[in-house]
Amino acid sequence: MSSPNKPEITPTENGPYLVKGLINFANQNGPIAPKESMALCRCGGSNNKPFCDGTHKTNGFSSAKLEGRVEDQLDHYGGKKITIHDNRGICAHAGRCTDGLASVFHLKEEPWIHPDSATTEEIISTIKKCPSGALSYTIENTKGHSGDGSPSIFIAPNGPYVVSGGPELMNTKQGEGASEEHFTMCRCGGSKNKPFCDGSHWYNGFKDDKN
Repeated sequence: MSSPNKPEITPTENGPYLVKGLINFANQNGPIAPKESMALCRCGGSNNKPFCDGTHKTNGFSSAKLEGRVEDQLDHYGGKKITIHDNRGICAHAGRCTDGLASVFHLKEEPWIHPDSATTEEIISTIKKCPSGALSYTIENTKGHSGDGSPSIFIAPNGPYVVSGGPELMNTKQGEGASEEHFTMCRCGGSKNKPFCDGSHWYNGFKDDKN
């Protein structure tokens, strides 16, 4: 059940995201005037992106999760002052962690997280920049706050819908340890972990020059 006055996002079966009550909607060019109810493309094929034009009915789009996706599993990396949690299954591979704090987040290495290699403040700041909510943390058994702000959707250039501010995600099971405040939703149609982005847009040639 949704909360009063909270926007809702409903991923429809083999169809678009139905978004209701959203006020903050934007792309790289600035704000987009929202409608009370919007159908947003997630098959990657609409000629009117970000809005659905019915292409999902003819291009074979399926909203099902696919075999070969990264397992939904929360891993824990304990340090002296902070424990970092990571669920690779919902990672959008935006690179905010490895690019932003390479001393802690080591690309192509296991273990890939080293929680004692930077200050607690630096780690928290970096985790809060993770758009997918795959990263989280605890300090002295207290879960860190994931973020503030009004419910919003930002259309990442040639990438996913970046959702923040905690709109209600309807009829969808979120990943273990996943943030309910911010997450990324596939719009290229290629994710194996729909409705969440898994970084497939980096590899399948998805383009949306307008947004």
